[in-house]
Amino acid sequence: MNHDILPSFHFPAGTRFAQSKPTTAESVTLASPALSVMTDLALVRAATVRPEESLLMAREHMIHQGVRLLFVVSEMPCVDGLITTLDLDGERPMQVIASRGVHYEDLVVGDVMSPLSSLDAVGMEQLRHATVAKVIATIRHLGRRHMLVVDHGQDGQTPELRGVISQAQIERQLGHPIDVIEHAHNFAEISASLAT
Repeated sequence: MNHDILPSFHFPAGTRFAQSKPTTAESVTLASPALSVMTDLALVRAATVRPEESLLMAREHMIHQGVRLLFVVSEMPCVDGLITTLDLDGERPMQVIASRGVHYEDLVVGDVMSPLSSLDAVGMEQLRHATVAKVIATIRHLGRRHMLVVDHGQDGQTPELRGVISQAQIERQLGHPIDVIEHAHNFAEISASLAT
């Protein structure tokens, strides 16, 4: 027997794929480390969509992948922005429909996504020393349901999107809802909210 090779065999009838088992998020408290509520994109593949894909297709991606947020990517690995279920069902599509005189089916992700430059982020280094309570206070202050986490690296290299923290994930792990009041963050959002 040759000890330099691994033993091999033929598949028996009825061989199946291993079924992925979603990890159940462990419960946390307000004093738990902030990293315990972050989805680490170094460990979990980011769910993405192209800006030219229809909103209907984006919704299908979300349902298929079991997520409420997709990162918008024109060219990997650079991130253009993000789109959430609220973007699909909220006021943005209606505003675009009204201004252009089109139908919902005609809209694409790029029409309603939030560009990366308009989003708030926190540094990975600061998050490493924070608690869940501090994360909740921060998302309440920012008035967003999602907060991005950026890793600046050791040598000042280009920032890397390292993770995402969602209100829904925190609520699941805490076992109770948290109040976050979403508010407009730029002139376009303020104008849009006043127009309705």
